Amino acid sequence: MKRKIIYFFRQKNLELIECDTEVERTVSTLLPTNDRNRKQQLVIITHPVSNQLFIIRSSLSSYDIQPNTNYADQSMIDIYLADHWFDLLNRNKEIDESQAEILQALKRMIDHYVEHPPKEVYVKENITPYLQCSDQIAVVGLGYVGLPVALGFAKKYNVTGIDVDLEKLALLQCNHDPSGQFSSDQLAAAHICYTDKGTALQTCRYIIVAVPTPITWNDEPDLTFIESASRLIGKHLAKDTTIIYESTVYPGTTEDICVPILEKESGLRSGIDFFVGYSPERINPGDDKHTFETNNKVVAGQTKHVCNRIYDLYASILDASVYKASSIKVAEAAKIVENTQRDINIAYMNELSIIFGKLGIETSEVIKAAKTKWNFNPYTPGLVGGHCIGIDPYYLIYQSKQHGYHPTFLSNARTVNEGMPDYIVQSLLQIVVKHKFNLKDLNVILLGITFKENITDTRNSKSLAILDQLLALEFHMQVCDPLADPVVFKNNYDMDLLPLNQLTPADVIIFSVPHAVFHTLDFSKLTNKGSIMMDIKGVLPASVANQGIYWKL
Repeated sequence: MKRKIIYFFRQKNLELIECDTEVERTVSTLLPTNDRNRKQQLVIITHPVSNQLFIIRSSLSSYDIQPNTNYADQSMIDIYLADHWFDLLNRNKEIDESQAEILQALKRMIDHYVEHPPKEVYVKENITPYLQCSDQIAVVGLGYVGLPVALGFAKKYNVTGIDVDLEKLALLQCNHDPSGQFSSDQLAAAHICYTDKGTALQTCRYIIVAVPTPITWNDEPDLTFIESASRLIGKHLAKDTTIIYESTVYPGTTEDICVPILEKESGLRSGIDFFVGYSPERINPGDDKHTFETNNKVVAGQTKHVCNRIYDLYASILDASVYKASSIKVAEAAKIVENTQRDINIAYMNELSIIFGKLGIETSEVIKAAKTKWNFNPYTPGLVGGHCIGIDPYYLIYQSKQHGYHPTFLSNARTVNEGMPDYIVQSLLQIVVKHKFNLKDLNVILLGITFKENITDTRNSKSLAILDQLLALEFHMQVCDPLADPVVFKNNYDMDLLPLNQLTPADVIIFSVPHAVFHTLDFSKLTNKGSIMMDIKGVLPASVANQGIYWKL
């Protein structure tokens, strides 16, 4: 008896085949190759006895089954079989059986459900919610990482943004970005649904987690936010959802910490009922060149199928390459290595700066000479703060210690960079004593308190660490940063952030964070005769450096 096989590319009927071969052989010929640019396939098979249609999702499909309008009157069993074909493949983790064995199992499953169709109550409870899910994407955590991710996906998908900060949500709903990364027009064009309700996760096919992963007081990983996010997701997790973690963690966190929480809260099975992957964030706040859409992306999944699904998702919206890591742990480790390498390189420059300072040699001149060699990688000394480079190495250090090895090199690099505020303040005191300034009446201007230029974020800012020490010395301080939140600063320090036009000439100017807004600043109006100019990053022109006593790293 001939069987009608309709071959679909995403609900578009491209080919009609009359075929009298076995069902399993026919399906086998229609399974997709590993071509990256292939369209996702749906195969519809008419059973030879019952004439029921069975929709079969291909093994590598990353799209959801949607009932075709031409077959709207067909039984829900059609979708049910497709769901179980998908489930069958994932129970095997990878297709390590022969195609014939897999397809024989499919044929037995089809025959079984023809004879024993699912009861109506089961359809309502398990099949209907599955059909109602779409390519809706949720982003949990709308900070410096989550918000760019949400806006990126919103260009093509329906996006729900979830955060526990009600004040932040209220601002975003009014198209105002509290982090200052995006304009009101950009937010308005995105049409993102913002909420703090976990119930919004129930209709999302993909959930991306981008919550902070800070450290504790004793420099150990603080997984409070990512564990809390996992509990929230688990409580509202629908079947066949894929959860993608972007937060920076030590290798093993996703599978050993997050997955058990998801399973406990949902009662579902990872790898069978829901799926998990990891794609480390590479957001660089304040950088208009390397954005979410233009940064190369690393993805990983608990199986090759899941990895392919995540790959297709990111590839659909990025203007950059997407790299498939061999495992989730590899992807987690890659993120830690990226930032730890930079921490180490800056620590090397900082230590050289200390050494050359004692030798009376300008570090910048040494670097200029050294980089004339073809294989020298130039870096510059500076403050290392924020929530990435100054935090992430501790995650690797912690995990290494847990496995019996103390990473001395990584730890020493952290010690050097953490000690730079002390070194800068000590250098200032040495200059003050050498030039016989009056310590009791010393007037100091600190320009910039964020952890890097052109952003509003002051988390783990080493400029604030310098301020803490100067206040402890009871110097008269004027602090200016047009980008930092004046209310937060006032609450933390009981003093005001001053606008540029209210600064008065001082004995010491510490140019800590070179925001673009400072580029046109007339430093001559801020200095007295013989003032000390501390140019932390060495960016001021010679005309400014020659106005008084000049110092730089």
